[in-house]
Amino acid sequence: MVILAVQHPVADFDAWKSVYDVNNPGTFGAKFARVNQMVDNPNMVTVVMGFESMDAANDMANNPELKADMDKAGVTGPPRFEFYHEVEVVEY
Repeated sequence: MVILAVQHPVADFDAWKSVYDVNNPGTFGAKFARVNQMVDNPNMVTVVMGFESMDAANDMANNPELKADMDKAGVTGPPRFEFYHEVEVVEY
């Protein structure tokens, strides 16, 4: 599993979330996604998602529809994309 974490500031979390709910990572092929807000800044969002391959994760990161969705959702700064290989999953 390839993990893609995308962090970006938004103008208004609720407005961003309404766009995200329609155009979520699943529409781009993600197998799961987790939405996170920074504790001391709820308008700083990190979405962590999983893909079957690096190609699939790159396809989402480079999809022009993603940029359009981010603009529509009120992303106010450049997103930071980070890619990881999942090593272990443990839930307690």
